[in-house]
Amino acid sequence: MNWFHAIPYPNISPVFFELGPLQFRWYGLMYLIGLASAYFLITRRVESKGLPLTRDQVYDMVVWAALGVFIGGRVGYTLFYNFAYYVQHPVKILAVWEGGMSFHGGLLGVIVALFWFSRRQHIPSYTVADLAAAATPIGLGFGRLGNFINGELYGRATDVDWCMVFPHGGPVCRHPSQLYEAGLEGLLLFTLLWIVAKTLPPPGTIFWSFIAGYGLCRMVVELFREPDAHLGFILGSFSMGQLLSLPMIVVGILMLALGYQRRASMQAKS
Repeated sequence: MNWFHAIPYPNISPVFFELGPLQFRWYGLMYLIGLASAYFLITRRVESKGLPLTRDQVYDMVVWAALGVFIGGRVGYTLFYNFAYYVQHPVKILAVWEGGMSFHGGLLGVIVALFWFSRRQHIPSYTVADLAAAATPIGLGFGRLGNFINGELYGRATDVDWCMVFPHGGPVCRHPSQLYEAGLEGLLLFTLLWIVAKTLPPPGTIFWSFIAGYGLCRMVVELFREPDAHLGFILGSFSMGQLLSLPMIVVGILMLALGYQRRASMQAKS
């Protein structure tokens, strides 16, 4: 395999600022940027559409979503990706500084947190779900840039001209799959959801479009991403990420079809 044309990995320090014993990391900063962006985007959408949420409610919504991501992501990683290890070392579940988060677990955590929030605030669940889904790709995009800076979740070995040799990926040249994910799950998915929102769809459409769209993007990216070393491929050539994403596509498309069918039925009766 010829790696002569490989692009040098920038090898950015994961710590962008130190203050005594405190270290501020790019990955954490990416999360903060994503959450702040989500808050401003949701606030703007609420005001432009005249939705029944105050700024304080939007703030609380983002906070609950962040808690859902954190708790669900950690629990999901424990269950889906390293269950045998954490059964033997349960205290390590709390060692979040050692890494280990699952998107699919985080998604379930957000759904539970925001469903509870919508019930408590007496706001339609789909109103909250659509607002959150429209803003989520921003956080995903910044999060994948954080993965790239950390040199983690890199791609499979390849000889494409834009391949990179990652510090923790051995001497082989690999796909910069984190950047693929940032482009697909971040920029592309955000754009598609923005277009869907412009069509005045039925309630829940943006949420289910996100579910199906993310599942499809993740299925594609997993073709280039290196499977977790301790898991490998789970079923034939399918990775854990693909197995968890496939139901998202199926359920998302089914719920989209039901939503438009329900609206057509209501219009026919009126």
